[in-house]
Amino acid sequence: MASLHFLGAAGTVTGSKFLLEHDGRKVLVDCGLFQGQKELRQRNWQPLPLPPSSLDAIVLTHAHIDHTGGLPRVVREGYDGPVYATPGTRDLAALLLPDSAHLQEEEARYANKEGFSKHRPALPLYTVSDAERAVGLLETFGYERPKEILPGITLTFYRAGHILGSAVCVFDLKSTRQRVVFSGDLGRYHAPILRDPQSVSSATTLVVESTYGDRQHKVTRPMDALAEAVTGAFERGGVVVIPAFAIGRTQELLYHLRQLEDEKRIPVVDVFVDSPMACDATPIYLAHPEEHDLVMKSLVERGASPLATRRTKFVTSPNESKRLNMHEGPAVIISASGMATGGRVLHHLKHRLPDPRNTVLFVGYQSVGSRGRRLLDGEKELRIHGQMVPVAAEVRSVSGFSAHADWTETMRWMEGFESPPRQTLLVHGEPEALEALRQRVRAKGWKAYVPGYLEKVELELVA
Repeated sequence: MASLHFLGAAGTVTGSKFLLEHDGRKVLVDCGLFQGQKELRQRNWQPLPLPPSSLDAIVLTHAHIDHTGGLPRVVREGYDGPVYATPGTRDLAALLLPDSAHLQEEEARYANKEGFSKHRPALPLYTVSDAERAVGLLETFGYERPKEILPGITLTFYRAGHILGSAVCVFDLKSTRQRVVFSGDLGRYHAPILRDPQSVSSATTLVVESTYGDRQHKVTRPMDALAEAVTGAFERGGVVVIPAFAIGRTQELLYHLRQLEDEKRIPVVDVFVDSPMACDATPIYLAHPEEHDLVMKSLVERGASPLATRRTKFVTSPNESKRLNMHEGPAVIISASGMATGGRVLHHLKHRLPDPRNTVLFVGYQSVGSRGRRLLDGEKELRIHGQMVPVAAEVRSVSGFSAHADWTETMRWMEGFESPPRQTLLVHGEPEALEALRQRVRAKGWKAYVPGYLEKVELELVA
């Protein structure tokens, strides 16, 4: 028999972590960090319900921290086996994990200096050294190349179209003839830069994300809203601050800003990418042509710079970042983190939120409890670094830039199965989204179930 133990992303969109057990073998699919509400973040400090040294393998669907950020902690607690991923995921995780550790170390130091932590002393969840050890365990192979990662367990990656290297993970279990498919985070069809998600023909068990299980992306082009935000701030002499994931979202924003400039729909303004990780990730996107869609591939082959505007400046040092506070605008600042949960963007929000000339533009999902969600919900003050900051800047949201499939695109991807899986397990969504997608999947005549946090589910055998 095989089973799945849901150690994260169950009833929430964060902390992706699933334990697949088969014939005495244990494979952890994703090892994500919980983000958002305090009660979720506190789970990061809880040990796994099994010794990490007892795991036989770890598999990553993609590099985002809510799917990889717990890996250094698990390594710190004794795991030293293989971590399988695509080459793109490996390259990006090599940036993301040490950066995540560095941010945690810096935040702990800052909390100790300013005295706003309840803990004495404040400690990081893990260190840069832990992250570097985790990166050293990564082993890669490409899409559509089956690999027996353990006796009787074969893994195949398919393109998920979410970020560079993102994969649908297919596990074929030889002794029971079961096929367990993890969608990972599905991307959107016809999105720029990356190729579309690949369909999978069969599964006995499907584990599918439900981030937008209750929502459909607007038909209107997000570029229109981006152009409006930039030109509006330009006319006011203000600055557009865009909290954005350093990997994926930042590159897409640069792609669109360049396109808007080329089409003369926005003025030529300074565009600052203030994230060392985003600065390093952008050339990695350019270095993986096997991932590019036809338009991106054509631009690169022509020698164009598809991921830079005329006045894009990549900010790497802390001093350069601080000097942005003196830039009166107009300008665009793209900075991590995407949900304003940490990182350099907090300093920009602290400086720019009190000024009504400025705009804060959210271009992705904001989980419940995050600073981004609280700003979108209309809070007039926001606590940043232990002090209350008044909110006078314009706050906007553009949903069309989401790298997650909406429910129609998720259902479209599921149409690729030639017959219904024996069970479909819905994860990586908030309760309303999970229930909405469950009802839609059941309307197809498929069995659908929403597992709870720490629930263990036995996987159905082939008839």
